[in-house]
Amino acid sequence: MAEISRGERRTGLVNGFAAYGMWGLVPLFWPLLKPAGALEILAHRMVWSLVFVAVALAFVRRWAWAGELLRQPRRLALVTVAAAVITVNWGVYIWAVNSGHVVEASLGYFINPLVTIAMGVLLLKERLRPAQWTAVGVGFAAVVVLTVGYGQPPWISLVLAFSFATYGLVKKKVNLGGVESLAAETAIQFLPALGYLLWLAGHGESSFVNDGAGHAALLASTGIVTALPLVCFGAAAIRVPLSTLGLLQYLAPVFQFLLGILYFHEAMPAERWAGFALVWVALALLTWDALRTARRSARALAAAAVPRPVTAAVETPRSQV
Repeated sequence: MAEISRGERRTGLVNGFAAYGMWGLVPLFWPLLKPAGALEILAHRMVWSLVFVAVALAFVRRWAWAGELLRQPRRLALVTVAAAVITVNWGVYIWAVNSGHVVEASLGYFINPLVTIAMGVLLLKERLRPAQWTAVGVGFAAVVVLTVGYGQPPWISLVLAFSFATYGLVKKKVNLGGVESLAAETAIQFLPALGYLLWLAGHGESSFVNDGAGHAALLASTGIVTALPLVCFGAAAIRVPLSTLGLLQYLAPVFQFLLGILYFHEAMPAERWAGFALVWVALALLTWDALRTARRSARALAAAAVPRPVTAAVETPRSQV
């Protein structure tokens, strides 16, 4: 069992690296889809993602969740909210990458954990530990520094961070698996997206129709690009601890940040470096606090699992009369 467990953990780590690696390298993919605009790419992503996950679910014959979801209006409404929020996130991200804002997009995913914590306090009335309060404060200071540097708030980063944090919050309440959740969300997105693509085609503005079979195949592959990392993430989530996943999540914005500087050659003036440095300090604080808390919890569980020695009661003999 120990050997199997190590093998499972290794499989989980490989899938985790694959998922976050693909998410980190995806800025290399979106420019390949030009001359399609961000809205057309977004619509194709919605349509082809549904096709991909529908085929995957048909292959494993996993449809029972769909009937249950349709019988629960409140849950279905939450899925609709999730679909709307992730639409904003996907659209802004694609536009940002194809408009030369890869570094600012990476910042959105760096500050996402800080935004998630802040939303937990404001919306769920969660209580933070001192280190978490400090991290949120440092993150706020980073946004101020970047606002001064940009001459305006880093709106791309903030929209990506808040939309993805909201998406995570809603998905937590829906409680669907990754592939099932993507299927439900893209099913809601499908008709508006397909309608927009048909409108483009009717007006002669569809790059899918006008720019050859190779370009059409690339647009169709957006479904695989969207769903495959999610499948790998699902495989990792059931095999490795949450603390490990929490560390792996930083791979994606690190790769995006490096691509923005080294591949796309985006500018990094001193004030932008200062803002990013503050964000990294905040994330280091969060990571340290999370690891320390996890170790304390593990020690407490281990201590509780150790059986205490049972002391036998000795009856005092009564004196005979």
